[in-house]
Amino acid sequence: MSTAEHQERGSHRPGSYALQRAELAVADAVGELMELWGFRRQLGRIWAVLFLSERPLAAPDLCDRLRISTGLLSMSLAELRRWGVVRSAPVPGDRKEHFEAETNIWSLVRRVLAERERHAIESALGTVEAALREVKGALADVDPGVKAAARFRLQRLEQLAQLCRVGQNLLRVLLDSARVDIAPLKLISEVLTRRS
Repeated sequence: MSTAEHQERGSHRPGSYALQRAELAVADAVGELMELWGFRRQLGRIWAVLFLSERPLAAPDLCDRLRISTGLLSMSLAELRRWGVVRSAPVPGDRKEHFEAETNIWSLVRRVLAERERHAIESALGTVEAALREVKGALADVDPGVKAAARFRLQRLEQLAQLCRVGQNLLRVLLDSARVDIAPLKLISEVLTRRS
């Protein structure tokens, strides 16, 4: 690496260690949050480093900053791109592929809620409704014990189905109201977008 490249990465600038420590601390914190929401930790770490970067970064830069392998980075970038939270960004004069983060945070949250959570709720509801059909068939059984167990399960399955429908409605209201009145989140997102 040339001296100019080394300086460009910030290794010799005053405060660069403080910046690196802060970047890694935030990357780890975002990674933990992402893990809590069911994503792999590295996805949050990579997104956070890109989000905090004032310029698009190439894969070697990301590997160096996060101390991860190129294989893990490649796999994680592919997933982040599928979610639409990281994209390629051309850098004039550099043939390496560079990446940047989606900086509209509400857009990220909304996309995940609209795709992942909606799908999970619909899938659960489909399974519960299929089970309801199965159990209703057991009501015709001649054995009184089977009929009693079927009635009990029907009540419980109806409660679960209702819970799934409530979840669908809450998600729909959240996503629809987000289009109408997301002033606090939108303001934060716009401020962060202007800084990038």
